[in-house]
Amino acid sequence: MNQTRIFSDVIASPVFDFLIDDMTFEVGERKKGQKQIQDVQKGFVVKDDVERGFMNVVPLWQFGMGC
Repeated sequence: MNQTRIFSDVIASPVFDFLIDDMTFEVGERKKGQKQIQDVQKGFVVKDDVERGFMNVVPLWQFGMGC
């Protein structure tokens, strides 16, 4: 969230983890599901402990937040 705010507005959300422009992000562990973002048009799940993303799943390390 800190690094992405340089180029875009980042908004904390009571429903999701955060919004960047018109994209919604939900952050979680490897088993995090799609339930919270199922009704969102541009929703992404950011997962820890995954090497590669697929469709709307983004590895946490790509945000520079991995351990």
